[in-house]
Amino acid sequence: MISNALKVVFGTKHERDIKRMLPIVSQIASFDQEWRELTNEQIAEKTKEFRERIKAGESLDDILPEAFALVREAAWRALGMRHFDVQMMGGMVLHQGKIAEMKTGEGKTLTSTLPIYLNALSEKGVHVVTVNDYLAKRDAMWMKPVYDLLGVSVGFIQNQMEFDARQKSYSCDITYGTNNEFGFDYLRDNMVQDLSFRVQRGHNYAIVDEVDSILIDEARTPLIISGPTEENTDNYRVVDKAVRRLIDAEKRLPPPPPREVEPGKEEPHVIIGNLYDIDEKAKNVLLTDDGVKQIEEFLNLKNLYAPEHVNLVAHTSQALRAHLIYKDEVDYVNRDGEIVIVDEHTGRLMEGRRYSDGLHQAIEAKENVEIKQETQTLATVTFQNFFRMYSKLAGMTGTADTEAEEFKKIYRLDVVVVPTNVPVQRRDFPDRVYKTEKEKFDAIVAEIQDCYERSQPVLVGTISIEKSEYLSQLLKRNHIPHSVLNAKHHEREAEIVENAGRPGAVTVATNMAGRGTDIVLGGAPTFLKELETMDESDAAVFEFKEALVRKQYEEARIAIARIDRSEPKKQAQDLYDRSQVWLKFHNQVKEAGGLHIIGSERHESRRIDNQLRGRSGRQGDPGSSRFYLCLEDTLMRLFGGDRWRGIMEKMWVEEGQELEAKLVDRAIARAQKRVENHNFDVRKHLLEYDDVMNRQREIIYAERDRVLKNES
Repeated sequence: MISNALKVVFGTKHERDIKRMLPIVSQIASFDQEWRELTNEQIAEKTKEFRERIKAGESLDDILPEAFALVREAAWRALGMRHFDVQMMGGMVLHQGKIAEMKTGEGKTLTSTLPIYLNALSEKGVHVVTVNDYLAKRDAMWMKPVYDLLGVSVGFIQNQMEFDARQKSYSCDITYGTNNEFGFDYLRDNMVQDLSFRVQRGHNYAIVDEVDSILIDEARTPLIISGPTEENTDNYRVVDKAVRRLIDAEKRLPPPPPREVEPGKEEPHVIIGNLYDIDEKAKNVLLTDDGVKQIEEFLNLKNLYAPEHVNLVAHTSQALRAHLIYKDEVDYVNRDGEIVIVDEHTGRLMEGRRYSDGLHQAIEAKENVEIKQETQTLATVTFQNFFRMYSKLAGMTGTADTEAEEFKKIYRLDVVVVPTNVPVQRRDFPDRVYKTEKEKFDAIVAEIQDCYERSQPVLVGTISIEKSEYLSQLLKRNHIPHSVLNAKHHEREAEIVENAGRPGAVTVATNMAGRGTDIVLGGAPTFLKELETMDESDAAVFEFKEALVRKQYEEARIAIARIDRSEPKKQAQDLYDRSQVWLKFHNQVKEAGGLHIIGSERHESRRIDNQLRGRSGRQGDPGSSRFYLCLEDTLMRLFGGDRWRGIMEKMWVEEGQELEAKLVDRAIARAQKRVENHNFDVRKHLLEYDDVMNRQREIIYAERDRVLKNES
């Protein structure tokens, strides 16, 4: 009660944070006119002036208003993009070493240029962390004209980049790259035998894009540089055959009688068997006494748990998990004989990553492909401890507030929710719950059909490649044209996303479409990219470009008439005509209700669900979303599916009829919260273990540095 009363009087924490920044936003605006009168050369000179003032004792905070205003002017000249006031606030949050939660379409990449430039003035380097190589290169090249105008250097890191190019990129004022590349380069730098072969120059300031994905979702996966071992891989084949026989034997046996369990201690996530029990929540399989006897018989052993068979026990456990827990096109894909892990949070292939402790080899044996040797760890670090090395760390994402507690406890990072430039217009409809998966997908297809006939674009989110392919088959049967975006079809990602906002477009996607994708109503305005190729020396061409970028179509049409030369005039007319086609599509989609999001299942993380919803309703556009669930969904099944089946039967829910109730929403929210708390505990315990390792790592690396410096 007291906290609610305080909110009424003083506002929420986020509102107070924003209120404190408003005077600085006004201060930034006071420089706009002065900076507008500078030449391009004078803008670059300002950077030199700022650096001299910092050396003379001024702080970055002192220079912030002038620097932010200068970046705004440079972005307008270089890209035709001008930072909104809310982006100035986002920039301040990032400079303060906090996390800025900014909704989809609010321009996080442009916002980040403000603190990136300001902190680059220190000449100690700024690292901008992205989720994949494509975004690292795209964002660096996209913002390069701004940085060039300001007189600061920018580089980017790619997975296969050679040493010289990598070292050069790190020597720039600003370096874009993935969390993996930054982390692995740190480990490799501490394995060199000559200091001149190091590529990084310290850890001054980092901005992590999609910060929740990198600092939370990937926090359980340590970075490991490994080398081969001499272990024989034959045992994986032997154990795999034994486990196959065990599974066949289980299938031939009648269901076991129910085991007595105390009331309230039922475990719906555990599938009881005769020879083994499957714990889906813990992703583990436990042999029963009868199962142990069978394995001993199949492997010709007297005692499986004798000390000399310790490796066989581990192999058996992993083979059971490989066959009964891990699924093709859900957890991994078999790509031309190579087992590639699918990231459960992003839906993307995790190239070069392998499951540890023999699980990857067990899956290779299951899929009957070449079994690669187990490896030994040469160097390792968790993302938690790697990113805590930076003197200042900041992050941005569309979904961070639900994990604010973890960001604060683990990384000492506060989350600030930055307001949208225009209020969000998206309507989030209540979930619909069905008894069976068939009923659920029938209802999804019916809703897609309705949207398609009304020319409303639809994005359908699925939790796995398998489910996306299944829904695709249903749509084909119903003659509904659509595109599929998953890890198997990732090469068409840019093209699919470009067209996903067109009238009547239907896109079926895994979580790949949840991050880094900006779906524009009417389709991507590709004509804007070609504007950059036009010669600006002609004043009329410059006016045309300015008008088209600002969507001032009448002014653009008038400017065409003033272009004298035939070739630029022809190009301008073509771009103008294409802009009118796009505008027609854009308005048609807005009238149809904007982009409609359909979730085919709830993810165990609320953030992933929010990311999917966040694809719609960008920058004040209309949009809508709805999730479809059934009692066979993983989350529902593991957290009380039988109880919900009983409720549906009491409410006389017939086949094909949905249950739409706030009661279900609350239950799902509780289930997601339980999973999130469990995962937080896992990450916390991993960090506690790694903190001990980290102290040892710091001592060894420091001693190593001392030796190398003395030798040089």
